[in-house]
Amino acid sequence: MSEVARRRVSLVIPCFNEEDALPLLRDALNSLLDRLSLTYDVEAILVDDGSRDRTWSLIRAYAEKDPWFKGVALSRNFGHQAALSCGYDWASGDAVIALDADLQDPPEVVLEMLKKWEDGSDIVYAVRTSREGENALKRATASLFYRLIRALGAQHVRSDTGDFRLMSRRSLDALRKLPEYHRFIRGMVGWIGYRTAEVRYDRKPRKAGATKYTMAKMMRFAMDAVVSFSIMPLRLAYVAGFLLSLGILGYLVLALIRYAFWGVTLVPGWTSLIFALVGFGTMNLVCVGIMGEYVGRIYEQSKQRPIYLVIESSSPPPQHIGPS
Repeated sequence: MSEVARRRVSLVIPCFNEEDALPLLRDALNSLLDRLSLTYDVEAILVDDGSRDRTWSLIRAYAEKDPWFKGVALSRNFGHQAALSCGYDWASGDAVIALDADLQDPPEVVLEMLKKWEDGSDIVYAVRTSREGENALKRATASLFYRLIRALGAQHVRSDTGDFRLMSRRSLDALRKLPEYHRFIRGMVGWIGYRTAEVRYDRKPRKAGATKYTMAKMMRFAMDAVVSFSIMPLRLAYVAGFLLSLGILGYLVLALIRYAFWGVTLVPGWTSLIFALVGFGTMNLVCVGIMGEYVGRIYEQSKQRPIYLVIESSSPPPQHIGPS
């Protein structure tokens, strides 16, 4: 075949405590990779994000038996976005597709994404038309999150999308130049621009195992997204302070008018003083907390620690990242 026809495709799959789902994932990937290998050189990079079960043992066994599979083990649990970044770094494909290990993102959608890529798109988003197996609370919070992040100014974040996407080599190289420590990759991908397309799919229920995204992790993820891509909370802090000041000023003006014309105080005793102290004290604490979120991220970014550390891999790293 011609060189163009044999371009390379990489699949990147972060894994955390997925020993129950990995056998099903392997079967699905084998079927997909077998079809893709007719046209492309293919690889599947499974990144173990510090799992505490047999996830790495299974990944290593798959890599030993099948040259399509490559395994990378992180030294501890760095989080999904760090594990995904590791997979992106290790991928050598001309097109790189990220998907989850739980098969909620159907591998067959990859074929549609590659068609869009072949037509000239650099980034192909997989847009969810339905979310089977998720309760009403999860769907409501997901919808609220996208509305909130876009209302705060991050207009480039696509609604109803996750990390299931295709990236061309040049768009991925651009993404890898962004040095954020607290990573919200969905926003970073939107920020870099490039030509985009989308495919639509129905998100399936998890095939095996349990979700690793607790409410605390989702809240932390949402906070990283907001702070990383919007300074609106800082602006809201002084706007709220200004509005509260107007309220306090209006209260004082009303008190003075009543005292000047009727000789009575609006509220006798310590109520007005307590009201002012509580109002301004609460506002100060809120503003300090918001600024603390930004300053804390500046502090952690300034230390320039690596986003992840690799403890073991089934093959040497690609040349573009050097030895691990």
